[in-house]
Amino acid sequence: MMLTTLGLMSGTSLDGVDLAMIETDGRTVRKFGPSGYRPYTEREKSLLRQALTEAVHLPQRDARPGILREAEEAVTVAHAEAVAAFIAQNRITPEDIDIVGFHGQTVLHRPEKKMTVQIGDAAALARAIRIPVMHDFRAADVEAGGQGAPFVPVYHRALTQSLEREGPIVVVNIGGVANITYIDGADTLIACDTGPGNALLDDFMFRTMHAPFDCEGRFAAQGRVDEAWIKRSLELPFFALPPPKSLDRNDFGALRLGDVPPADGAATLTAFTAAAIARMVPLLPKVPKSWIVCGGGARNLTLIRNLRERLEPATVEASETLGWASDAIEAQAFGFLAARGLKGLPLSYPATTGVPMPMTGGVIARP
Repeated sequence: MMLTTLGLMSGTSLDGVDLAMIETDGRTVRKFGPSGYRPYTEREKSLLRQALTEAVHLPQRDARPGILREAEEAVTVAHAEAVAAFIAQNRITPEDIDIVGFHGQTVLHRPEKKMTVQIGDAAALARAIRIPVMHDFRAADVEAGGQGAPFVPVYHRALTQSLEREGPIVVVNIGGVANITYIDGADTLIACDTGPGNALLDDFMFRTMHAPFDCEGRFAAQGRVDEAWIKRSLELPFFALPPPKSLDRNDFGALRLGDVPPADGAATLTAFTAAAIARMVPLLPKVPKSWIVCGGGARNLTLIRNLRERLEPATVEASETLGWASDAIEAQAFGFLAARGLKGLPLSYPATTGVPMPMTGGVIARP
């Protein structure tokens, strides 16, 4: 049975809420619907940055002391406003949507401690929007010993099945953290985080240039890459680990470039993201023939050029060139995962998160 789902995603870049509607049975996608975006205000971003700092000390995953309670309320209100605006703009009604997939805002991801925390009150959201909400997608995986990330691979597989091209194909999602999905036919699905996506670069741009990000990679294009720094940084144990593996947004926050011109810093951090992705090639079963880049990083032309240089002779293309809505893919994925969760289908697998067996997940909050 086909369902109309609305996926909501607020990623590690802390920029805002992405929304996307699809028609799906949890296995294939029959139709892409409209997508939307609701940016976080400066106050909301500031709250979330404070929440990231405070979350490190959380005693248990459902605790919301101090600023975390305030941040959770802000996230919930932002998502409710985003859904209300989306419904109005697209002239639909709550009854047109069967289920909402609500990821929430990750403030802590420590799978080795069986802790993954996404803030956002799903019950309050369901009441506000008058639609059933599926949430807490990662908890069951982490509780069973999985990494709890990445969770988009099953959706990447559904998208690539329609391409009819020879594999292996890798889909790279570059948000705050970068992750890959390795697809080789219908049976082989491997996934993991690869290292920093936009997080280190965005934080550096914010610190040095008071800019939220490096638009199209123009600033990095003016700088010189410190390859020696990249080589040293890639010696961190994480990069040699085979998949599955996952990261918290701030896991590489301790890396310091030293006193460098800002353009050189941006160039080096951009190249570091590409080098960390390329570092995966020897850890995969076969050398991929093509790489498809989605997420915010797909708009960074300097990053795409870096990837082409480090991954040749494989092809590297932005997902937009295939007709995929790059900015909407993660939101679409959580609508897809909500449909799978409703039907009890697996959301994660041993080769995507390291969970012992294929796991379904998600919890429903009803209006």
